[in-house]
Amino acid sequence: MRVLNFYKYLLSILLFLIVNTVSADVLHNPVIASIENYIVVPSSMAHDSIFVLNGLQVKSEEIEGQKVIKFIPEHKKLLQLATRTEKTQIILPNQPIPLWMSILPPLFAIVLALIFKEVITSLLLGVFVGASIIGYYSFGFVGILTGWLQIIEQYLLKAVVPDPVAGEVSRGHISVIVFSILIGGLVAVISQNGGMMAVVKKMSKWAKNAQSGQFVTWLLGVAIFFDDYANTLVVGNTMRPVTDKLKISREKLSYIVDSTAAPVAAIAFITTWIGAELDYIQSGVQQIAEIDNNTSAYSIFLSSLRYSFYPIFTLIFMLILLWKKKDFGPMYKAEREARQRVAPIDGKIEVGDIDKIDAPREKMRNAIIPVMVIVLGTLTGLVVTGYDATIWANTETGFFTKLSATIGASDSYKALLWSSFLGISIAVILTVSQRIANLTTTIEWAMEGFKNMLSAVSILILAWSLAIVTEQLHTSDFMAGFMSGNVGPIWVPVITFLLAGLVSFSTGSSWSTMAILYPIMLLSSWKIAMAAGYSHAEAMEVFYNVTACVLAGSVLGDHCSPISDTTILSSLASECNHINHVKTQLPYALTVGAVSLVMGTLLSSLG
Repeated sequence: MRVLNFYKYLLSILLFLIVNTVSADVLHNPVIASIENYIVVPSSMAHDSIFVLNGLQVKSEEIEGQKVIKFIPEHKKLLQLATRTEKTQIILPNQPIPLWMSILPPLFAIVLALIFKEVITSLLLGVFVGASIIGYYSFGFVGILTGWLQIIEQYLLKAVVPDPVAGEVSRGHISVIVFSILIGGLVAVISQNGGMMAVVKKMSKWAKNAQSGQFVTWLLGVAIFFDDYANTLVVGNTMRPVTDKLKISREKLSYIVDSTAAPVAAIAFITTWIGAELDYIQSGVQQIAEIDNNTSAYSIFLSSLRYSFYPIFTLIFMLILLWKKKDFGPMYKAEREARQRVAPIDGKIEVGDIDKIDAPREKMRNAIIPVMVIVLGTLTGLVVTGYDATIWANTETGFFTKLSATIGASDSYKALLWSSFLGISIAVILTVSQRIANLTTTIEWAMEGFKNMLSAVSILILAWSLAIVTEQLHTSDFMAGFMSGNVGPIWVPVITFLLAGLVSFSTGSSWSTMAILYPIMLLSSWKIAMAAGYSHAEAMEVFYNVTACVLAGSVLGDHCSPISDTTILSSLASECNHINHVKTQLPYALTVGAVSLVMGTLLSSLG
């Protein structure tokens, strides 16, 4: 009898749930515990505006044409919803995910990059961890099995085309890919047609002694600003015979080459880095409702440059060393021994197959004209796309104020695409018209440049995918909540700089560091500043500082890491023993990093 009563009781509960329970439609899936979500009001209750949810009176709102209720779920999947005349139970579509789990995907990506020393696999597995968490709380263990397949459909594809309706967002991601590929093709063409080599050789004639030789090397590193790889390989290979003749150590050559490559490419206006940087910044801005949607990523990038202490201090530090003729640490020993002999101090790395350019083909205009087309074309495009007649008609504002407002409202993606396509077109025309190479060969050079950007583009797409995961899991809310009670806004840039340096050192890649940290730290910094009661203007300064610190810390870690691609390329192009290069550069990089952190980032945060 007791068993029969039990089954009757169980059946009555099931019938009650079937009759009285509706399946909820929750906006912004998945459902995250302790974070505001919006649940769609059942149609039978849509006539009311005041509801009681789990014993608390709440009001409805209108979002996306639907009546919704804002609620903060805990760890319950069943909600009690009532009006003055009706009562029902609502089952959430997903089991609420604990907020602390939101840190696991980027954390896995960082740790796996440290273990595997390979960025693409680490980012891919980070996305998989996020997809598995969402899948498990939505469908149980089956969700973990389907998590791998969800990487393609829900993340990789949406990373390139996030939403067919959101044309601007979709075009932004694709624009970054196309721009990066076009710049890669341009670098390949002007390298092969002799234009870049002509510029380098012209400047190398100014090297008369050890001091002037180092200065010309530094100047060349700054001049080839648009790509760190091109900078490293061209300057290192071209200046090596000159520096050997002037008895400059291979370690010092490697240091100058390495320390002008990434810092210049990171802060210059037109580089292979700028597309990715702008996209990461734009993604952060889109998540912050308080920042004007008309504020362009380019204007934020320009505003953040005043906080980019490490790249700027690195360039200045090298000039001071050259001017004072001073060195310290292992570099001092290397330089002292180099003055006594021409040959490298230690064993060298073979350069391998590097194309040799015939002297008649070396014409400076073949590099200068395409690069100037990109620089001037981008500036023109920014002005054209951001032009507003009312701003320029205002006689009360100055020229630079008008120009700043124009660039701030510009379409940077369109300007970069126009200029890069025009630049590579001019490079091809110059090469073919002078019969340096036929059209087929020139296009093959460009295609090689396109292929050289495949790794960077792959990292970008996976980074965008990981950003989607962190956005769905509200990682920035966890970071903001974790730090807001323990860290004040003035310390966020300092922590960001140190964290970026650590991640970059571990991964050996500035790009992967930016990919992992930008989506998290930009939004977290804003929320922490708002929670601390900062005004909009004060919060924007924190935002600019954090934007610069992710970039600056990435470059610092890149310089210190023995597995960094540009560090290895610097050793390769300079024919310097790689360990000697890392050992002699490390004290210099850490010195500049410490000064940048204390005298730059910390003091600027304190005001």
